[in-house]
Amino acid sequence: MSMHRIMVYTRFERLWHWLQALAILTLLFTGLRIHGVHQLISFETAANIHTIVAIGLLALWAFATFWLFTTGNWKHYMPTKQGLWRIVRFYSYGIFQGENHPYRKAFWRKHNPLQAAAYLGLKVVIFPLIWISGLMYLYITSGGSWSGLVNFPPAIAWVHTLAAFALILFLLIHLYMLTIGKGFIKHVKPMINGFDMVDLSRVEEAYLEADEPGHIKDNAEG
Repeated sequence: MSMHRIMVYTRFERLWHWLQALAILTLLFTGLRIHGVHQLISFETAANIHTIVAIGLLALWAFATFWLFTTGNWKHYMPTKQGLWRIVRFYSYGIFQGENHPYRKAFWRKHNPLQAAAYLGLKVVIFPLIWISGLMYLYITSGGSWSGLVNFPPAIAWVHTLAAFALILFLLIHLYMLTIGKGFIKHVKPMINGFDMVDLSRVEEAYLEADEPGHIKDNAEG
């Protein structure tokens, strides 16, 4: 095994990531206005932008989900217990003692066990709660009739809001994690140019050099 600088995030992954980030920030901004936290834009404008961007993001997520399963990239998001305790210990103790990160990215697994668990929870719990509650609330408040739910828009709105605050917490932790270790710029750079240092076996290295030469550069970080 040796470290090489390879293409970790494809062009679509990077486009998906930044469009999703922009959409989520827009939804949080307009959602806070809808709740009266700020008065920077009108309520009507905020509600309209919130609905349009939400529908666009839902379409992006649907396409991204299709891409994950057709390309096999969903495997990177499957959590595992192997090495999980070492990662938890590092972030809760070792990082403050100057210890090196215990996880090395692999060709077949670019997320460490804690990252995979966090991203999976985001995709199968928080996002579905936001979308289901949001679509239900939009349908009911737009005049739709749904037996058993028509009298509960406040409860649905609370679920939507709590899920949104869970997403805000995730974003804050995500941003904090980017500031530690090798530094913010080096953490973000792979999501801009797609390349990062990954531990490759000789078979994986030979495969990339033969079949995807543009996806491997060298074994020197830069």
